[in-house]
Amino acid sequence: MENNLYSEIEVTLETALECGLTESEYNKILSILGRTPTYTEIGVFGVMWSEHCSYKNSIKLLKTLPRKGSRLLVEAGEENAGLVDIGGGYAICFKIESHNHPSAIEPFQGAATGVGGILRDIFSMGARPIAALNSLRFGELSSDRVKYLVKGVVGGISHYGNSFGVPTVAGEIYFDDCYFDNPLVNAMAVGIVRTDRIAKASAKGKGNPVFIVGSSTGRDGIHGASLLASREFDEKTDDMRPTVQVGDPFAEKLLLEATLELIKNGVVVGVQDMGAAGISCSTSEMSARGNSGMVVDLDKVPLREKGMTPYEIMLSESQERMLFIIDENKVDRAIEICKKWDVPITQIGYVTDTGILEIFHSGNKVCNLPAESLVLGGGAPQYDRETKKPDYIDENDKISDSKLEDRLKQSNINFNDAFWKLLSSPNIASKRWVFEQYDSQVRTNTISIKGDAAVMRLKELSGKGIALSVDCNSRYVYLNPYVGAMIAVAEAARNVACVGAEPIAITNCLNFGNPYDPEVYWTFSEAIRGMGDACRFFNTPVTGGNVSFHNESRNRAIFPTPTIGMLGIIDNLEHICQAGFKNEGDLIFLVGNNRSELGGSEVVKLLLGETIGKCPQLNLEEEGILQKTILTAIKRDLINSAHDCSEGGLAICLAEKSIFSKNKLGAEIKLNYHSFGSLFGESQSRIIVTISPEKENEFNILCRNNNLECYYLGVVSKNSFIIDGVIETTNEELVKVYEEAIPKYFE
Repeated sequence: MENNLYSEIEVTLETALECGLTESEYNKILSILGRTPTYTEIGVFGVMWSEHCSYKNSIKLLKTLPRKGSRLLVEAGEENAGLVDIGGGYAICFKIESHNHPSAIEPFQGAATGVGGILRDIFSMGARPIAALNSLRFGELSSDRVKYLVKGVVGGISHYGNSFGVPTVAGEIYFDDCYFDNPLVNAMAVGIVRTDRIAKASAKGKGNPVFIVGSSTGRDGIHGASLLASREFDEKTDDMRPTVQVGDPFAEKLLLEATLELIKNGVVVGVQDMGAAGISCSTSEMSARGNSGMVVDLDKVPLREKGMTPYEIMLSESQERMLFIIDENKVDRAIEICKKWDVPITQIGYVTDTGILEIFHSGNKVCNLPAESLVLGGGAPQYDRETKKPDYIDENDKISDSKLEDRLKQSNINFNDAFWKLLSSPNIASKRWVFEQYDSQVRTNTISIKGDAAVMRLKELSGKGIALSVDCNSRYVYLNPYVGAMIAVAEAARNVACVGAEPIAITNCLNFGNPYDPEVYWTFSEAIRGMGDACRFFNTPVTGGNVSFHNESRNRAIFPTPTIGMLGIIDNLEHICQAGFKNEGDLIFLVGNNRSELGGSEVVKLLLGETIGKCPQLNLEEEGILQKTILTAIKRDLINSAHDCSEGGLAICLAEKSIFSKNKLGAEIKLNYHSFGSLFGESQSRIIVTISPEKENEFNILCRNNNLECYYLGVVSKNSFIIDGVIETTNEELVKVYEEAIPKYFE
């Protein structure tokens, strides 16, 4: 092969701009190389220095998050996903990522390949996927376009997850006009791995062969990272449809089994998923991590389309592919394993000690790049962006809860009508139409998907389990990004605490608008600050995640949406708690401080048509005491049910506890004071529990000893659901309205 660099097309500044680079970035590339890059090289720089791969506009702030902890086996960003030690020689591997832009263009394949990509991040580390979750956001369901997107996204998620054989156990779905053009599709996956079988994403060992394992390479997904994930939607959006990848879950299932067996047999030196930026990313990142280089011959890459250029092969994001570094003495065993699983395996190169990525095609060298110059933390640019606090935040802070209460009273809607409107609101009503399309029971690890968090048994560790939750109320983050992000972490932790799990770590998916907009970047920086403070308080370090910028269109910017994926550990599955009422005659208590806060609430948006007011306050000390008290009560079998009080407030939380009950149970509630704020306000740090009468005294003592407020609300009844002076109905009617609300949109 020749060592003279070959370029199919002459590269100029205009070429660099077409690849998503800026003029200053192009000049930096000229400085690094000391020459003009080839056409393939400028394409590689374009994808590797894109926002999606380099985090160039976010990495400095991300480094301020707590990324270490006694349970973490790798620091955030070191590997494909986070690893948390759960004892007994096992670790939980988990991560969340976005596939927002592809899902807006091609909802079925965009969502499906989002699931496929996050699953590969998990099993590329040697972990077997045991659960999938998702966080979805769309425009208002009254729109035909939104209904099309919902059907496509849900269909894509269910197709890939169900076919692959991983249970989808939890998630959240919100509807707001700000997501009309730009839906959010955040996919999370969780796996379990023996700590002595963890695979690393690095290339080591001069002479070790480099293999592509899995599907062949086509033209799908080219520029997915550099353009589709790094720009807003405009009149050219439809032209970007070819940049959406196409997935094959059955091929990925075989790839999973082959990957895990390869790792188990000790033939693997390093392995990385080929996701965003394809071969460009996996070769450069693995080389940089291993302080090594690679020689790669693109003529050996299995192609499914004729005439592909080296530029296209390097940038393709075709699915179900992995890059493996195999021990040179164990190649025959690796080939044997892949043959057993009918998974293609092809050597495309070998590892060097030069630190240089040398790429050949048709006998010509088309790339000669220092691997370190391409990657996050290496030569990739890192920026400090301008910030400006939006004026609307101070304006909303002036709108007191009493003003909102007055406006709601003037709307001429009584408490009873407001209750039914809330219960049938798509943001609150049953999402059964969605989650019944997902297989939640495959592999038989799922204990519960109802309530505040999913509960999974760990068959590898008898009697032990995990709880999983995804959470973010983006209205709160819009109104106050610092407090709103803290609330997202606190509520995710509260969700797992309600089922009896100790919160131990998070992954995050940070969905924001254009980072070059000073107001957007201010909300981003404040959200990072709030998330960091909350994670430090709860001792839930950030294991990794994803940043998704440019979530906006010509007409709308999304609410800032830092989605939190929370992992909780359950030491004894005999001590878990359900959300719904359990026994007739149980006493109902509200635990936590019952403030009447209406800012950013569902009732205000529903009745007044606006997201306004002050973000609910959050006292971390108060929240911490609440969660520890609830966990203690669950472990001591003092409470029979627990449910986080969130969207829709106290009245909706009580209704949901009735709906979630297994025996058509209701409630008889007496309140001293009725107002929109007290019934439907969304004050934080509140949980409604039920207690057997004989345990009331012991529970009250526990709350008192922890200086925690505890209010008696009423008693669990058979079927009838009554909040005195507000509503009188039955469990059947609650269930009917709650369950039928969303399906009506799709009839």
